[in-house]
Amino acid sequence: MKAAIKIESLSKTFRSRGGNEVEAVSRLDLTVEPGQVFGFLGSNGAGKTTTLKMACGLVMPTTGTVQLNGYDVSRQRGQAMQQIGAVLEGTRNVYWRMNAWQNLLYFGRIKGVSASSVLKARAEQLLRELDLWDRRKDPVGEFSRGMQQKVAIGAALISDPPIVLLDEPALGLDVQASRTVQEWIIQLAKERGKTVVLTTHQLDMAESLCDRVAIMSRGRLLTHRPTGELLDLFRREFYQVRLRGLVEAEKTGAFPGFTASQENGHTVLSGEVGEELSVFDLVERARLAGMDLISVTPAEPNLEEIFVEMIERAEETSAKDSGLEQGAGRVSAGVEIRG
Repeated sequence: MKAAIKIESLSKTFRSRGGNEVEAVSRLDLTVEPGQVFGFLGSNGAGKTTTLKMACGLVMPTTGTVQLNGYDVSRQRGQAMQQIGAVLEGTRNVYWRMNAWQNLLYFGRIKGVSASSVLKARAEQLLRELDLWDRRKDPVGEFSRGMQQKVAIGAALISDPPIVLLDEPALGLDVQASRTVQEWIIQLAKERGKTVVLTTHQLDMAESLCDRVAIMSRGRLLTHRPTGELLDLFRREFYQVRLRGLVEAEKTGAFPGFTASQENGHTVLSGEVGEELSVFDLVERARLAGMDLISVTPAEPNLEEIFVEMIERAEETSAKDSGLEQGAGRVSAGVEIRG
């Protein structure tokens, strides 16, 4: 089976206003299998959107290739572009002077949906699902940011592409609309067999939706693994100790390395249990300190905690290596974990 997306040795270097070269993406190798929801994560400036724009043929790579269902974006552009629908954050994805109905028909035609009856049926279905049918004749420029985002999503899906690139798809959407988008993403991948590449700063959404995630920092890939495997990799003996009432700071000193917070009038201590400490020790320490113990429970890692830790490690290592090897060329992020 061909990879839905295959990226090899992909790099992009821009020239800043001061004349310096800035490497936005550095020798990226990445494969996305068909039918996956693939999370593409990173802080602002990590290189995610630049990578997606290269996949869409909007930005030419400095080196390397992108293939979409086996079609090379640079050499077989027409065939490659038929494979994808995209919503890119920070880009005007639709025409504001046209109404929602006109936008979907226009993008459907330029994406090769030639049968008028098929195109109109798809446009109506999408606008109804997006709760925009009653506003289909209003200019998109009069819509709210969230409604414009809905039209952009509809335009990306109008040609029924096998690969869908969604860059911050829930941006500007209310809770209900965001939930609708998430349900669509699941349906697109699980029921229709489409490949969905998702970038988002809502890491709880990425954790619940994505079969596999990649994390980038400063143009470099730190990891790409199945989501569950990545969570297991960072799973530790981490516990929460819940105590009745508000406990004085002096008493919480009995739990070195634990952080204290207040929740519903009680004290919650959170920390890692190392080799020198056991769960039974936690209970005994609470008893000796005269604390009223409610519970001791394991705390599972989440994708947000893993993301923050990996980015912090990468930045610390990069800063350290840059200080030691100024002028020595490209340095490794130092936390590369691939699978």
